[in-house]
Amino acid sequence: MMINSAAGGIGQSISLILKKHPLVDELALYDIVNAPGVATDLSHINTKAKVTGYNGVKELDAALVGCDVVVVPAGVPRKPGMTRDDLFKINAGIVKGLATAIAKNCPKAFTCIISNPVNSTVPICAEVFKTYGCYNPKKLFGVTTLDVVRANTFVSECKGLDVSKTNITVIGGHSGTTIIPLLSQIPGVTFTESQIKSLTQHIQFGGDEVVKAKNGKGSATLSMAYAGARFVDKLLQALVLNKTITACSYVESPIAKADGIRFFSSALKIDRNGVQEYIPLGKLSEFEQNLYNECIPQLKTNIEKGVNFVAQSKL
Repeated sequence: MMINSAAGGIGQSISLILKKHPLVDELALYDIVNAPGVATDLSHINTKAKVTGYNGVKELDAALVGCDVVVVPAGVPRKPGMTRDDLFKINAGIVKGLATAIAKNCPKAFTCIISNPVNSTVPICAEVFKTYGCYNPKKLFGVTTLDVVRANTFVSECKGLDVSKTNITVIGGHSGTTIIPLLSQIPGVTFTESQIKSLTQHIQFGGDEVVKAKNGKGSATLSMAYAGARFVDKLLQALVLNKTITACSYVESPIAKADGIRFFSSALKIDRNGVQEYIPLGKLSEFEQNLYNECIPQLKTNIEKGVNFVAQSKL
């Protein structure tokens, strides 16, 4: 398994979590600087995963060769007042370069994109893979697990539920109002109109709350690392234990195809070969349907931006 940007805020934390995972045999940690230091630190932990650090572009290929899972949290974090769209100009080029290296060195790997804006960076990765003739839409994932984690946490706190037994489906995209928690589909739980609006806002803009709380000196690195590791754990169960798991993720999907949307986050069934089933959305409440309708044009713009970025960079 390869962790990109392993010396960063998300990268270090997710590397620590995955170092202790019983299904991880090897961790290849890559960053522009300091990855060998992080690898040495982690290598002292008494778990079975072997850890190796790789520094700089010259060592990127070596870090990727033979990887079954690649996790990409690369890029700059958000700062106060910065939207995921603002990040695009910087992070798009970074993701394109990494996608190129993945296509050359481990084209069959499960690729997990954390780098924001996910609504655009996943299409970027897909277009690069297409260029190299290795695009498998069943194995490219935008990691939206943090939206699910927040939904589970905030709803459990609101309704006094056991958070370990709460699992809320979150659909749409991975930024602001494109995030749609399906609160109406939680078995045996009802909300007031005020609670629905408040919880939805809390889930959609939880990342902004963290940026503000850190006074612009960081973003949601720890919770994102936890959520990313949780998603990778699901993939490892599918890949290594040959299980079929269920998880939400932003992928190329037929779910919103009728509305002209190529990429969409929803609940999926995943096995060792990748996505096997796109679970239907089910009945949406009027509130959720309105959120869906508002989400569609935003997603369309985000996706087109990613696709166009790759197309223009070929010129």
